Amino acid sequence: MSATIPITPVMAKGVHATRPSRSAAFEYLTTKKDELVGWGRKFSIFPYPFVTACCAMEFMAVSSTPYDTDRFGAALPRFSPRQSDLLMVVGTVTHKQAPILLKVYEQMCEPKWVMAFGACATSGGFYQNYAAVAGIDKIVPVDVYVPGCPPRPETVIDAIMKLQDRIGRSHHPIVTKDF
Repeated sequence: MSATIPITPVMAKGVHATRPSRSAAFEYLTTKKDELVGWGRKFSIFPYPFVTACCAMEFMAVSSTPYDTDRFGAALPRFSPRQSDLLMVVGTVTHKQAPILLKVYEQMCEPKWVMAFGACATSGGFYQNYAAVAGIDKIVPVDVYVPGCPPRPETVIDAIMKLQDRIGRSHHPIVTKDF
């Protein structure tokens, strides 16, 4: 049996045993850490396609060779919400599908982002009736809106690039408050 020896820091005279103050070196390290983690996260987006309607054809076109979302780090769609960090809601969402969409969103790990793909997901589209939800922002928070019916693949790639800029500039709290 080995005995464990607790390690306690030796404090100089007159120094309180509270949390150490943050120095300029600490601020430099955390800034560089945020830039590094932001760069890694923005080029490793794993989308979860929640595809319900006719925008699915445009969604498939975005992943094809001429547009190739792999260049932007958003290549492989994940079909499990626990493995994805971008929820792409593609098409019309009805009131019956709203609880399912919310459950998928809640199952995703943090950090998570949402893209409303097309006019129907953005505002309900031309379905102004009792069954269609007038925009998914009534169910889940939306980070990027992609307009169009159906949206062009260039518009979707532009939205992915805007989301990447947003991810790269954000704060990434992956360490404790002491470091």
